[in-house]
Amino acid sequence: MKIAMIGTGYVGLVSGTCFAETGNDVICVDNDAEKINLLNKGQVPIYEPGLDELIKRNVKEGRLTFTTDIGAAVRDSLLIFICVGTPPKDDGSADLSSVWHVAEEVAKNINGYKLVVTKSTVPVGTTERVREIIAHKTIENFDVASNPEFLKEGAAINDFMKPDRIVVGTDTPQASDIMQELYSQFVRTGKPILYMDIRSSELTKYAANAMLATRISFMNEIANLCDKIGADINAVRIGMGTDPRIGSSFLFPGVGYGGSCFPKDVRAIVEVAREFDYEMRILPMVEDVNTCQKKLLAKKIIDYFDGNLQGKKIAVWGLSFKPKTDDMRDAPSIDIIEGLLAAGAVIEAYDPVAMDEARKIFGDRIKYGEKNYDVLKDADALVVITEWNEFREPDFDRLTTLMKQKVIFDGRNIYDGKKLKGRSFDYFGMGIKA
Repeated sequence: MKIAMIGTGYVGLVSGTCFAETGNDVICVDNDAEKINLLNKGQVPIYEPGLDELIKRNVKEGRLTFTTDIGAAVRDSLLIFICVGTPPKDDGSADLSSVWHVAEEVAKNINGYKLVVTKSTVPVGTTERVREIIAHKTIENFDVASNPEFLKEGAAINDFMKPDRIVVGTDTPQASDIMQELYSQFVRTGKPILYMDIRSSELTKYAANAMLATRISFMNEIANLCDKIGADINAVRIGMGTDPRIGSSFLFPGVGYGGSCFPKDVRAIVEVAREFDYEMRILPMVEDVNTCQKKLLAKKIIDYFDGNLQGKKIAVWGLSFKPKTDDMRDAPSIDIIEGLLAAGAVIEAYDPVAMDEARKIFGDRIKYGEKNYDVLKDADALVVITEWNEFREPDFDRLTTLMKQKVIFDGRNIYDGKKLKGRSFDYFGMGIKA
């Protein structure tokens, strides 16, 4: 099939590349000429394991191209996926201006039957509005559909190529048939394509992310309670997770969720409900808990030093909101570091891939190490914020030699606190009885 992916952000670039990998001819479009120029030179603007190899292979085979010419891409394609950003406004609602712009451009350039698919995370009713915008300016035949993505940063290629399920919202047999043909290669192992009405499809993405965010905030609340009463969150987590009604996924406490999906989608679904005169009660508290959780680790550190962090060097391992990505959107590290800086600390940080993103946020207000052990020299404490694999089994003897004080604040509970205390470290986890 001939496919146009409008928007070469995380979703558009990964999705377009994976569609090309299965033999489709894909044109990726973006209005950022610099980004398109980089992609045409073989440089990938985001970090995602395995993506650069897939792009190079499909570009070489001629199945994947990049352009700023949205009109040509629309005219040359049967399927047009809208993958532009829908960032939150100040009130938490989604900014859909880029979606409306794409719809206008499709209407100007439509030259025969097209299936226009919203893949960006959009509020209920967006796809129908896209249909109205296009229909107002053309007499050409077209359909619209909703096809939300469920990609985890750091595992996006596998998620796309081997999906748990594919959600499609359509209202015509022709659109359903096209989507069935497109995705048939991805569900050969029996995973379902779930066809539903367009509004249900749009809501499914928000509802799924809101549920996962709720589990994270719930476990962070339980971890905080464990700290107060002397219980161990790891024992509680296992006791809960072995209940088949609950399961073990997303029961790990930490410093809060971040990234491009959970914070934005929780806020957006609350605003969608308000537009329909329904006031949600649980999800605003999920967001409140997460906001407080991001500040909790900084408070623990400040309290440990009796409120006096002036001139104290704090080493930070991990800056991205999760491992295997350079994404720092709403990352807990931002709130933690800002809190420590405000208290007078000197921060030296390391992350395997997010250093460039961190420099855009912090500039020269913090120092940066070339390797993880570099930041430990004369440190008064180590703070682990992102659970990269290379942080899980460090040389603690080396830490003892490098650090001024043997203090570890483990925001992801990746270390055995009892063993560290046995080696004379002061250790603080999240809800752990060490």
